Amino acid sequence: MGLQQWAAKLAGPGDQTGLLVAAAIAPGTFEPSLVPRSLPDQAIVTGIGTTLSYVLTVATQDSIEALASGLAGRVGRGSAPTRQRRAALLIDLAVIPVGLAAAGALRRRPQESTLRGVARQVAWRTGVTGLGASLFTLTELGLTAADGALGAGGRIARIPLGAPVGLGVGLALEAYRRRGLPAEPVTTDAPATEPLRAAVASVGVVGIVSVGALAQRLLADGTAALLAGVLPGGRVVWRPMGHVLTLAAVAGAGTVLWHRAIRSIEAGTNVIEPIIDDEGGRRWVGEHASGSANSLIPWATLGREGRRHVLLYPRPQPVRDLPVSLPDLAISSVMGEPAAAEPALVYVGLDSAPTAQARVDLALAEMDRVGAWDRSLIMLCSPTGSGYLNYCATAAASYLTRGDLAIVTMQYSKRPSPLSLFKVKDAREQNRLLWLAISARLRERSGPRPRAVLFGESLGAHTSQDVLLHWGTLGPQALGIDRALWIGTPYGSGWMHQVTGEPRPDVDPNLVAMVNDFEQLQALPESHRATLRYVMVSHDNDGVTKFGADLLTRRPAWLTDARPAVQIVPGASPRGIPARLRWRPITSFLHGLMDMKNAQKMQGYRAWAHDYRPDIARFVAQVYDLPATPAQLARIETALQAREEIRDRLLSQHLDAMTPSPDRFVPPAPER
Repeated sequence: MGLQQWAAKLAGPGDQTGLLVAAAIAPGTFEPSLVPRSLPDQAIVTGIGTTLSYVLTVATQDSIEALASGLAGRVGRGSAPTRQRRAALLIDLAVIPVGLAAAGALRRRPQESTLRGVARQVAWRTGVTGLGASLFTLTELGLTAADGALGAGGRIARIPLGAPVGLGVGLALEAYRRRGLPAEPVTTDAPATEPLRAAVASVGVVGIVSVGALAQRLLADGTAALLAGVLPGGRVVWRPMGHVLTLAAVAGAGTVLWHRAIRSIEAGTNVIEPIIDDEGGRRWVGEHASGSANSLIPWATLGREGRRHVLLYPRPQPVRDLPVSLPDLAISSVMGEPAAAEPALVYVGLDSAPTAQARVDLALAEMDRVGAWDRSLIMLCSPTGSGYLNYCATAAASYLTRGDLAIVTMQYSKRPSPLSLFKVKDAREQNRLLWLAISARLRERSGPRPRAVLFGESLGAHTSQDVLLHWGTLGPQALGIDRALWIGTPYGSGWMHQVTGEPRPDVDPNLVAMVNDFEQLQALPESHRATLRYVMVSHDNDGVTKFGADLLTRRPAWLTDARPAVQIVPGASPRGIPARLRWRPITSFLHGLMDMKNAQKMQGYRAWAHDYRPDIARFVAQVYDLPATPAQLARIETALQAREEIRDRLLSQHLDAMTPSPDRFVPPAPER
């Protein structure tokens, strides 16, 4: 197909309709979402959003044109092209009310099936395509009339106005939608993305996507020609098979690259950092921690995050012989009273045993070794995909229990959380086996029993809650779980939706709550706080807690009219969902994807998006019912921030080679 043929095709009604609808959605892609986007982010959103809208609209209009070709002989006289356009216009006008009415009839339902959502979007897309095609036809008729009146000889009639008309419609719609929106406080000081630069960059994204699509089309045509040369049938017959074969080849190459990347990522988690190599930091691992000299769990199998966890924990008393001047963040120093014990840290790496059951057996044996059953609290933690545990959460619990706790963790993946979504099932089964075994051991125990509590962050919260799926609040009660704290629960957690959605017979709403910040927890009625056992802390601007695949097919509950208003809370992540946010097919999915990515970017030590570190100490104290004076809580929060500030410095070099910190932190003197 030559350049002129491509240009002629692009000027046709189907492609012009696609350009019109794609241009109409472009202004909406620049609307702000939960957190600011960078220029590349905006370019990707606009480029991919408009490209997908174009492709879907063209495919829909091509179907309408195909249907019109069968009706062209029944719509009056004239040339074949004239009858074809007339039939297409009639169908376009007919599908507008039919498509939009069908989309309206398929209203969103709680827990609706994916098929229903897809059907609603097909109906909506059909109606919008008919509307766009009708608008383009009217524009075309106007140009033709102007061309004849001015005697332009077809020069005016040939002007492709699909994109300009669509852009004008889109800008007008966005201006109309902004009317009446309430003034809301600014929640970020990040500069806004420049629309012109983002638009130029998005054109580049569209170009890259288009080149890829063209390359695939050429490969498919070439494959079809080869098949037609040796098998019965022409190129048209074999072109679909050409598409299948080329896409299969691309998928195969992508699979190979994917597995190589995953192997590289997993290998990186086994690299021992300088501070925790066998001759360095390992000697500072306490006797009650996995990986120590007498541990049943080999040091080399803990993985990177496991080694960090068992090294960087609060000690009961100050360590006097460290080879570097480090802050005194011992439990006794921060709490202003003697520590009750040294924290027991049980961490079973993915490589510590070959099967889930073997890892569970190893965890139980290690719990026996460290005396976990004699502690006042057993904190059952499900880590993120990489095996990471929130240091602030585990350190806060260590301080608040004065060290009298056991923290038990089993790794289920060595990949970052976005690449570990397919490991949720494995994590659920592993956690279920462990928690059932611990529950049985606690029931068999005579005399005082430790309380069992749950903790999870991000994908760790999801994999922790998944054990309780379809059991509501009865699940943790049946397992003997006294309390639970989850931070940054991903939107994909089914249990989270079950306990916060429509009423269920297995859910006691007095036992569970989801809040944005600690003050919001404190603002709950006293009767609710008295019975509260299971708390989810999810920042309202955390994209991880809002992004799901269903954004493609339906408006989520957090974007309904019942959303809370935006509030600025000093020292906390802002509350509420901006009124300007509305659900847009495709665009909202891409916005959510970028919000999820950007939420995980740390912006200093502050409560914001997916960073819950400054929130954690008071939540641990309140939810787990661990007593502390206001002064002790303040010192814990100061110590947690200091620990975070020195952690990266510690992990970047050999312990023996570290230089003293000029801004050495010393906790305030305890109250007497």
